Amino acid sequence: MANEKKKNLTPVQQEYQTLAKGREPERPVVQNCIRAFWVGGLICFVGQAIQTFFLHFFDFNEQTAGNPTVAVLIILSILLTGFGVYDRFAQYAGAGTAVPVTGFANAMASAAIEHRTEGYVLGVGGNMFKLGGSVIVFGSVAAFFIALIRTILIQWGGL
Repeated sequence: MANEKKKNLTPVQQEYQTLAKGREPERPVVQNCIRAFWVGGLICFVGQAIQTFFLHFFDFNEQTAGNPTVAVLIILSILLTGFGVYDRFAQYAGAGTAVPVTGFANAMASAAIEHRTEGYVLGVGGNMFKLGGSVIVFGSVAAFFIALIRTILIQWGGL
């Protein structure tokens, strides 16, 4: 497909594309992967520390400690987004901050903060789910189909 687009370009445009590609700085892919790996691991480490805190100091077990842990991570992510810390952290780490639940909370909070001047209903409420809405819909549809397949397999005696 890229070749089809290149064929439609004029010779001057093709020359410009070649010149621009030659001047484009190389991306440090390995360095970015290492940053994403250790920052994502750090977020998971913090989550594990929070879960261990709930296990030792409250009446939770391994099954029930997950929900308050996720809630605390989401609240921390929203607070850090509000103070502008999470964005600088995400700029450094890249995908390492986007994958965990904190990245989803950051996306929701960022959209809400960005559109707060348009009002609470049309601004915050209407724009907060632009990015998150597709994730929620995809997750819900995928969960439905997985549950449907599992139910069918159980009925047939496969599981």
